[in-house]
Amino acid sequence: MIIVTGANGFIGSAMVWQLNQNGLTDIIAVDSVSLDKRDLLKKRTYTRFYEANELWSFLQTEEARKNVSWIIHMGACSSTTETNWDFLYSNNFQYSQRLFEWCAQNKKSLIYASSAATYGAGENGFNDVFDSEKLKPLNLYGESKVIMDRWAVKQKATPEHWYALKFFNVFGPNEYEKGSMASVAYKAYHQIQDTSELGLFKSYDSQYEDGKQLRDFVYVKDVVRWMQELMDKKPESGIYNMGFGKARTWLDMAHPLFESMDKELKIKWLEMPENIRNQYQYFTEANMNKWQQAGLSHPQWPLETAIKDYVTNYLSQQDPWL
Repeated sequence: MIIVTGANGFIGSAMVWQLNQNGLTDIIAVDSVSLDKRDLLKKRTYTRFYEANELWSFLQTEEARKNVSWIIHMGACSSTTETNWDFLYSNNFQYSQRLFEWCAQNKKSLIYASSAATYGAGENGFNDVFDSEKLKPLNLYGESKVIMDRWAVKQKATPEHWYALKFFNVFGPNEYEKGSMASVAYKAYHQIQDTSELGLFKSYDSQYEDGKQLRDFVYVKDVVRWMQELMDKKPESGIYNMGFGKARTWLDMAHPLFESMDKELKIKWLEMPENIRNQYQYFTEANMNKWQQAGLSHPQWPLETAIKDYVTNYLSQQDPWL
């Protein structure tokens, strides 16, 4: 039995898809958003659905202690603009902490979502072996994630296997309910569809031309395949980056989008709002050395191939869900 939290959200629902693809259906799906409000799991097979606050009662049962093998904890507040620290602390730290402790006490394994936001401006690089104590996130969301990483590495009692995953710019099917936190690829598709042009922020750093700010874009199908690989291969526990490992520009993303939509490239350069200029990252690139040294696989979805798959097989379809 596998518990997936955040199962009615982007990466969580994609992970249920990945497990189903591998014949795994004994899944407890958990989310703070009930199925009557949205249902990203309508095409998936799972055993039960619990709302987030109901999970604790289930974990007290003999059934959970006996049958659960993994908890895949993707549930969190993922808003990088959230300003309510108490809410972030409760959702992103204390909830994760309790799951970590339960897995440790019951000899279960855990994967939980950290974030590349923990790296802040990247002044110390994007290396998952760097001391988390020295990282300086640019926002409260990043802070709520880094304190969990700092706490986890200090624990003597740990889950059987545990992995904290620092997700970079993940995009792909099932992100449709993320609102302002959806990927630029998703927003850009609809913008191009509606206006035949794409608005991108101008650069305010002389080192980067407009549209040539760099991001590590990683397709959700690589991410969930890698999580399955962690469950199967069980490398050394700890913190791992989840990125493609090669930074690409916004324009690199724009070209295959327009091409897949059979439209001519047309960019509208936008002024960046002043309230985010000091938090804006001009470069992110996951250092994937630790991952590769553990004998784990390379990504299978380069940006161009991923964008084509996303547009052709999902965004342009009547039924775009995994």
